[in-house]
Amino acid sequence: MRWTRAALLASSLTVLLTTGCGAGPSQRPGVAVEHPHAGPGAVTTSTPPPPPPQAQKPKHDLAWHDCAAPTFGRLGFGAPPPGVIFECADFTAPIDTAGTVMGSFRTAAVRARTAQTPPDAAPLVVTSGSDRSSTATVAGLAAGPGAAILGTRPLVGVDRRGTGDSQPIDCLPPEVRRGLADNAQFTPGSGDKIDALATLSQNATIACQDFLQPYQGTFDAPHAADDLDELRKQWQVDRIDLLGTGNGARVAMSYAAKYAGHLARLVLDSPEAPAADALTRTEQRVKGAEAAVTAFAQRCAGLHCSLGADPRAAITDVVGKAASGQLGDLSAAAVTTTITGFLGDPRADQPAHIAELADAVAAAGHGDRGPLQALSGRVAALVGSDGQFVSTCSDNQQPATPDRARTLQNDWGAKYPVFGRSAAVGLMACTAWPAAQAPHMPDKLDLAALVVGTAADPVVGDDGRAAVTGALGAAGARVATVQWAGWGHPAFTHSGCVQQNIIGYLNDATLPADGTACPA
Repeated sequence: MRWTRAALLASSLTVLLTTGCGAGPSQRPGVAVEHPHAGPGAVTTSTPPPPPPQAQKPKHDLAWHDCAAPTFGRLGFGAPPPGVIFECADFTAPIDTAGTVMGSFRTAAVRARTAQTPPDAAPLVVTSGSDRSSTATVAGLAAGPGAAILGTRPLVGVDRRGTGDSQPIDCLPPEVRRGLADNAQFTPGSGDKIDALATLSQNATIACQDFLQPYQGTFDAPHAADDLDELRKQWQVDRIDLLGTGNGARVAMSYAAKYAGHLARLVLDSPEAPAADALTRTEQRVKGAEAAVTAFAQRCAGLHCSLGADPRAAITDVVGKAASGQLGDLSAAAVTTTITGFLGDPRADQPAHIAELADAVAAAGHGDRGPLQALSGRVAALVGSDGQFVSTCSDNQQPATPDRARTLQNDWGAKYPVFGRSAAVGLMACTAWPAAQAPHMPDKLDLAALVVGTAADPVVGDDGRAAVTGALGAAGARVATVQWAGWGHPAFTHSGCVQQNIIGYLNDATLPADGTACPA
């Protein structure tokens, strides 16, 4: 059915108006960087620079409650790790801080810490944007190979509007939702998948814009940044420490542009290029995903996994079978989304994690799609909500044309054999949504910022870091980068070395040497 304005008024939007409610991980230190010895300098009597600002412990905290077991179970992470305290809460944020639209949203937050976390430590606020819920990112850290950072301060993840446990959006008709997830592969009467997905995009846009009216313009990164500042206000603190991962880095940059005076520390992990068009961002993501599959395949072969001597070829073959309909109702887009989502997640037992994906893909290659379909359902629950469609499209700049997408089907199909063709078709998913303006970058940012990444990031890729560091530098920020040599997303949930660099920076704003390398 098509959602109309009348249906909106009789639907759950009334709730919107309420005011209530490569290789495995490494713990090794970073590669040492030798600095030249400073020669004798002239004696100076200048005033020493003021100490860097500090974030504060909340004066008025949220009403946290334990939610470890249901959250970890829902996310497929197994039992919560011993010693981790994982709690949930929510808070109310205005739909529009400018007051042009009245009403509020319920925003969800999670907090992870341990018994050793200092009780007076300021939280590190985490946002994953629209890539996945921030809840999943914080839980993934706790379930991953190491969580040293939790011993130094609590992590508080804030789910973006309509994602995770924040107030949900239910605007897509079921057949449209399924068609978008499958890149129109099974849409009745669809010959050209590019045209079919463009039509689905139009239907999805009409449905969600109609459902959300007049709030449809409040789901972009700047409004997500407003929600973070509302949390700061409710905490009654002057400054926060902020970590943005993937698309969440765009939210964090928007926060820096709007609320620079309320930032103490800024960490950007695997950031997407903030001003890139849809085609550029998609190719960056595909390059990272291909690199992650290559690293996975090398590790898989080294473990003598069930995919045989050439795991990459086996994965490519299964994606091809899905594209030709040999895996029943399991589409090629569903398979590639499952692979990127699974490769992004950290796990404490990396060999078992590798075996789980390898066994599922191997079974599908032999005609048993059950295990891979189960993994696909798990990943789809994390990345396929209506809220993520709305948020992703709200940040979409300069969408590709159908003709360009058709050309890229062949070009990317040859260049990126696992993900290329599916990604080219997927360019049409947001093509009908009103194109977003380029985000406003910080004009002046007088603080140090840490940027982290890896070349084998299956969710975002690595090519966005240069644009981010350039924008930060142009605003006057002091910037250093840390490169992790492993595969996964985001880097800090996989690498103890990355965490140690973040901890050192959070303590006193001292940046590591620019270009510090963390081994896999």
